[in-house]
Amino acid sequence: MSNLPKADAATLLAIYRKASLIRHNDLRVIKAMKAGMLVTPYYSPAGQEIIPSALSVNLNDSDTICTIYRGTHDMLAKGFPLEPLWAELAGRVTGSCKGKGGTMHLTHPESGCMVTTGVVGSSMPIATGLGWAAKLDGKGEVAVANFGDGAANIGAFHESLNLAALWKLPVIFICQNNRYAEHTSFANSTAVDQLSKRAAGYGMVGVTVNGNDVDEMYGAAKMAVDRARAGEGPTLIEALTFRFNGHLIGDAAGYIPKDEMAAAKAKDPFATLRNRLLADGVASEAELDEIDTEIKARIEQAVEAAFKADLPDVAELKRDVFAFELA
Repeated sequence: MSNLPKADAATLLAIYRKASLIRHNDLRVIKAMKAGMLVTPYYSPAGQEIIPSALSVNLNDSDTICTIYRGTHDMLAKGFPLEPLWAELAGRVTGSCKGKGGTMHLTHPESGCMVTTGVVGSSMPIATGLGWAAKLDGKGEVAVANFGDGAANIGAFHESLNLAALWKLPVIFICQNNRYAEHTSFANSTAVDQLSKRAAGYGMVGVTVNGNDVDEMYGAAKMAVDRARAGEGPTLIEALTFRFNGHLIGDAAGYIPKDEMAAAKAKDPFATLRNRLLADGVASEAELDEIDTEIKARIEQAVEAAFKADLPDVAELKRDVFAFELA
């Protein structure tokens, strides 16, 4: 992928800030769950920090993203504020969905974080619709659909990519291929060796990159965003990565061979990025430590604010619920 654009020093540092936020927020969520402070399903994105971080530095505030339940990292990278995020995790009224959605239904349109869906693959048709709206609006905005490798095998994948390609919509489809769809390995669920090869069937550009490598991920993301803004249509990016935890917290991941997990953790993408910045002289150890410390302090402020907020009133059970009657 040597022909892809490269990130400059300032951009690499911006990517590090986002990746650090994702990593330390994830650690804090897991800590809170183990302490009994949070009672919520949680799908850890540990190991997948570089993908949304390298993508989001190419996006504007007005660009939109959709993601799935393992998507807290996508939301944070795009700019989802910590305070309403933590309040939502804690089930408080100050949460982004008034404490009624939790991790599986995070939404913050003000930052372009349109929806986190609990339905596998449903980020794709929603992002396609947002791409259609962006094209009609004509302001050069783009929409992003994040999904996993398992979701690439459902009907919405075909329908969304086909329509986006047909209408040349400014949509970027990012498959975060972490090699396991819930408990099933990629090899046991998908016949093709690279999901990006499917793009040819829709007449669109498709690339497979190492999603844990900042150069490859940034280059592919910038290429796709630039194409979309220029009216050249959608792009499918298959970003190869690995998740460091089970399907959700509480799943011991016994189906993942121990040596495979150990090999992935030995190549921790966050640590690799940090070492890269140090080796290239982009930042010193003290400067990166300062960034990490500031981020952890912001997270603690959000945690404190969340648990000081009120729980929803029982009347909220009947609000934001729509009913209809069949004639």
